Amino acid sequence: MFIQWTLVIFSVTLISAGSIPERIVGGKPAEITQFPWQVSLYKLGNHCCGGSIYSNEIVITAAHCIETPEFPKIYSVRVGSLTNNTGGQLVEVVEIIRHENYVPKRRHTYNDVAVLRLQSKLILSDNVSPIPLADKAPSAGSPAWVSGFGNIRTNTPGTGNLLYTSLKISDFDQCQNSYKYLTKVQICADAPGKDSCQGDSGGPLVSDGKLVGIVSFGILCARPDYPGVYANVAELKPWILNAIAKLLGTHIADQK
Repeated sequence: MFIQWTLVIFSVTLISAGSIPERIVGGKPAEITQFPWQVSLYKLGNHCCGGSIYSNEIVITAAHCIETPEFPKIYSVRVGSLTNNTGGQLVEVVEIIRHENYVPKRRHTYNDVAVLRLQSKLILSDNVSPIPLADKAPSAGSPAWVSGFGNIRTNTPGTGNLLYTSLKISDFDQCQNSYKYLTKVQICADAPGKDSCQGDSGGPLVSDGKLVGIVSFGILCARPDYPGVYANVAELKPWILNAIAKLLGTHIADQK
């Protein structure tokens, strides 16, 4: 899970969940109707990452949040709640496909995406709703929002309440100056004093009402000249849709 945002050592636990639960930096309290697609991903009953609702039985998260895809039942999701430990709907995960070419490396994690099938269908409402996938990455400077239950700053846990913050999509070439091995399967976003952080991994980066990124990694949190790095949903969309088709196809076969 969250390849811990590295200090200059190997602590890059990606903007996410891993061993240190953390929250949005420079964020504001959210209303669940603003982010009804937000997921809190649990491992063994504890919040570890974020995620996004794709449909009433499919959730999308980061590959690094799923250390053991072969044991899906140790994972569950909470949706429709402003806190990551109570309220909303809590549903177990029954099947996981993690990107087969996921590469967890310091400063260049690739294909950081996984798709989860839930044991029972979510009850959709104003508080629990899917988000569409982007067809193309937004241009540099486009407004975006990230939400999650992660740290409020590096190594400073939050309260477990959902926060969000506004960002702008970073210029790819400039972001590549900070992260040498950046590729088209990644997208960056930043703003002064704002960022996703540990515990937010796998969560949604949203622009123009669509999921454009999946919280992946960075150097510390809200550090100048080091934008947050996200899996680029538009580039990964064919893989995501194929994985979903496999999960739902398996589900249909299981019912016959």
